[in-house]
Amino acid sequence: MNVKKLTFLSIYTALLVVFAYFLKIPTPTGVVTLLDAGIFLAALNFSNPIYVAGVAGGSAFIFDLLSGYPQWMFFSLIIHGLQGYFAYKKPTWLGFSLATIVMVVGYFIVTFFMYGMAGAIEGIVPNLLQNIVGIVVALLINKLVEGLKLKWI
Repeated sequence: MNVKKLTFLSIYTALLVVFAYFLKIPTPTGVVTLLDAGIFLAALNFSNPIYVAGVAGGSAFIFDLLSGYPQWMFFSLIIHGLQGYFAYKKPTWLGFSLATIVMVVGYFIVTFFMYGMAGAIEGIVPNLLQNIVGIVVALLINKLVEGLKLKWI
């Protein structure tokens, strides 16, 4: 990986953290954000699934740290990293659906161990909505920037 790619990935990660941090909705077991929109947008445009996974996991990790949810940091790193990886594999509705399942099931399992079955069940709908909104926002942003001929990595 060259300096240009590393710089782009770092800036994209930072932008996702800022985007998620200022547009968040607290829930009883965590927070709902638009971080997933950035993950799905990256899956549509990046040239490598490892880049998408790194940005997804890294931005979720940093977001949790800054938002006061350090207990979620390492879980978010893994769950959102896998979400980004699967979203990239097939940047279609099927790929996005697999990515959503990975994220919802991943957080369900972790929430079950942290808060019990009631907390895990409570988290399903917010996580599904977060992904659905993320997909819609990513597709809209992608359509808007398509004509700009941006150079993604």
